[in-house]
Amino acid sequence: MLIQIILLVAIAIITVLLTRSTAGARHQAVRRLLLAGFVVLAVLSVLFPSWLTVLARFLGVGRGADLLLYALVIAFLSSLATTYRTTSLLNRRITVYLSRGVRTSENLARR
Repeated sequence: MLIQIILLVAIAIITVLLTRSTAGARHQAVRRLLLAGFVVLAVLSVLFPSWLTVLARFLGVGRGADLLLYALVIAFLSSLATTYRTTSLLNRRITVYLSRGVRTSENLARR
C-alpha cells in the first residue's frame, strides 16, 4: 500500500513537470493528451498490477514486468529522438543569431 502511494505521488510530480512546456499550441495539446493517457495507465498499473500481467499475456508477453520494460525502452527512445530534434533546432537558431550578429558588427566596423 505504501509503494502505491509513493508511485502515485511520483506520477503526479512528473505530470506537473511535463505540462510546463513552451512548445507550440498544437504540439503542446498532443503532448498533454499523451500525458493524460500515460497518467491513466500509470495509475491503473499501480493500483491494479495484475491487469498489467493480463494485458501482457493478451499481447503475447510473458509477464507484466516485461511489458513494462518494453514500454520504457520505447519511451526512452522517443525521448532521445525528441531531445535530438530540440537540440538540432536550438543549434540552428543559435547559428542564425550569431551569424546575424557577426554581419551586423562587420557592417558597423565598415562605417
